[in-house]
Amino acid sequence: QVQLVESGGGLVQPGGSLRLSCAASRLFFNIYTMAWHRQAPGKERELVASITNGGITNYADSVKGRFTISRDNAQNTVYLQMNSVKPEDTAVYYCRAQVIRTDYSGPNYWGQGTQVTVSS
Repeated sequence: QVQLVESGGGLVQPGGSLRLSCAASRLFFNIYTMAWHRQAPGKERELVASITNGGITNYADSVKGRFTISRDNAQNTVYLQMNSVKPEDTAVYYCRAQVIRTDYSGPNYWGQGTQVTVSS
């Protein structure tokens, strides 16, 4: 089965930076769209950022200009660089992988999540 393992979460002060990593295994990483989602207490899980196999990125309005998603296909890893973090960024962050083609959208594979807490 596809395995996604997030790391890099933790406690960070407002205005600080954090870099999340998602290491993928048992999948042809280069053909997958990868994404980061987050879920804050009492809220629905929301899309934070995504990057297609072709390198096209998409960001939630709330993180534009602050977060950057990137991928290293050689290392089967997707990253989320979080800069200028705010308390409202506090959430469990999840990595997602999905094959998306014009004629087929595959299942979503999820990591276990990593907690990010922004607090002074």
